[in-house]
Amino acid sequence: MATTIKGGEWIIKDVAASDIFIPEEFNEEQLMVRDMCNQFLDTEVLPIVDRIDKLEPGLMPGLLAKAGEQGLLGITIPEAYGGSGKDFITSTIVAESLGGGYSFSVANAAHTGIGTLPILYFGTEAQRQKYVPKLASGEFKGSYGLTEPNSGSDALSAKTTAKLSADGKHYLLNGQKCWITNGGFADVYTVFAKIDGEQFTAFIVERGMEGFTQGPEEHKMGIKGSSTVQLYFQDCKVPVENVLGEIGRGHIIAFNILNIGRLKLGAATLGGARRALTTTIQYAKAREQFKLPIVKFGAIRHKLAEMAIRSWVCETALYRVSKNIDEKEHELFASGKDLSAALLGAAEEYAIECAILKVFGSEVLDFIVDEGVQVHGGNGYSDEYLISKAYRDSRINRIYEGTNEINRLLTVDMVLKRAMKGQLDLMGPAMNVQKELMSIPDFGAEEEGLFAKEKKAVANFKKCILMVAGAAVQKLMMTLNKEQEILMNIADMSIITFHAESALLRLEKLTATKGEAATSIQADIVRTYISDASDAINKAGKDALNSFAEGDELKMMHIGLKRFTKTEPFNTKEARRRICAQLVADDGYKL
Repeated sequence: MATTIKGGEWIIKDVAASDIFIPEEFNEEQLMVRDMCNQFLDTEVLPIVDRIDKLEPGLMPGLLAKAGEQGLLGITIPEAYGGSGKDFITSTIVAESLGGGYSFSVANAAHTGIGTLPILYFGTEAQRQKYVPKLASGEFKGSYGLTEPNSGSDALSAKTTAKLSADGKHYLLNGQKCWITNGGFADVYTVFAKIDGEQFTAFIVERGMEGFTQGPEEHKMGIKGSSTVQLYFQDCKVPVENVLGEIGRGHIIAFNILNIGRLKLGAATLGGARRALTTTIQYAKAREQFKLPIVKFGAIRHKLAEMAIRSWVCETALYRVSKNIDEKEHELFASGKDLSAALLGAAEEYAIECAILKVFGSEVLDFIVDEGVQVHGGNGYSDEYLISKAYRDSRINRIYEGTNEINRLLTVDMVLKRAMKGQLDLMGPAMNVQKELMSIPDFGAEEEGLFAKEKKAVANFKKCILMVAGAAVQKLMMTLNKEQEILMNIADMSIITFHAESALLRLEKLTATKGEAATSIQADIVRTYISDASDAINKAGKDALNSFAEGDELKMMHIGLKRFTKTEPFNTKEARRRICAQLVADDGYKL
């Protein structure tokens, strides 16, 4: 049995390669599910993406219904409610595999995530029986109304109100919601409002309820085929039995559902990145300039290899966390927790990692589609090539499910709060790093063994985080939360380090089973990523330290930062060329 560490604990604990899950360990059923998802996109979605983008009436709801018929909407829903009750890793595979479906991916993710899970996790048994089987089958389409014109990141400042009717049978909702995905065709909406203007509460609202209307479709920069409308409530009559969860505890629903949503968004962006990268590789092989395929040129090789490196690293961290959540679910379930408490407790435990995955995944996809357009040249700017659609559709991912800025701030905030509660012992390791800074460096014999240098580099990256964060907490104390720039620097160091460690652990585990010769390309990926990571961590650390430290203290920590980000010289140019050669041989991204 693997030893599962707590959320955020990777900063202060070593993790064994044998304790993480890697994509090469998917079982036969999971591989079949992945193939089914890819086939659904290839046959049902991609041939009609232009029609989808024109918001052809009935087309998207029809696709969701087809996905429901194939069981793709109810993967993790228990069999008792019409689903197939698969594990969390399988649900992540579905989110990733369907992530390359442009606007369909958005509609699917909204339906299966924020459209369904609030009722599954927080609903009464009567509410679950009424709605969840129909959401699982695709007969009902789900949506979620949280955002308002003046409350985006600050969700709890919502102005929509709910007031109990005179006869006590209904709540009367008044207000509006905006940017509502699937809003134009959904049957069931989870809507948040403040009872008597104070108690933030969730309600299940059905299409057709008196006083509930919607605005026209928004004209968006990307994901044009995703229905996005405003919702209006004018004395909208919602039966009292449609209150979802506890009155005044709507924030528990909103924030817990977002934890899972962030991981699933990270998965979907990876799916989009895979397809965009394969499209770009195939274009670079076919496109000729100066009588040569452009994939023969070093500048193009560099781009394709870097796109592959980021995709591989992203995938590694995604399935590492998915397994952590899966194991925590089973642990909580075995301890007597009910379905919703187990599922939500597991996602909350790894909320830090979910935020990290959302940031990294959305930025990897943005990088890949941007470089994909560049590789396509002028053709990349033409609507005739899918890469232009991928480019436009990608941009929203850094905004919804919490902006990447909010998620960066949350990453550090959650770590520090857990440390203050005694759930994470950051103080001891941080003090040890301070002692190491004051001591004479040990120039003794280097540790030996496969990947010893890479392990030392990752361990030192963690020391950088502890040194900078520890000094910032000591120096700024209660005002640190106002220093968003410093928090963002620390978040970047953490995001890079978590992915560097994940990539190295995957490489170790693969090499242990397949041998060094069979994993040479993966070793190139990891060594290139760690080499670049050291520079990025050094830069973020310096920016943070220069913001609050001074004098001898600053000099000492600069020396420490230089020591902890020193890595062995590595020829990343040749490594990238080898990686690109593999991509060309595979005719796409198949690492």
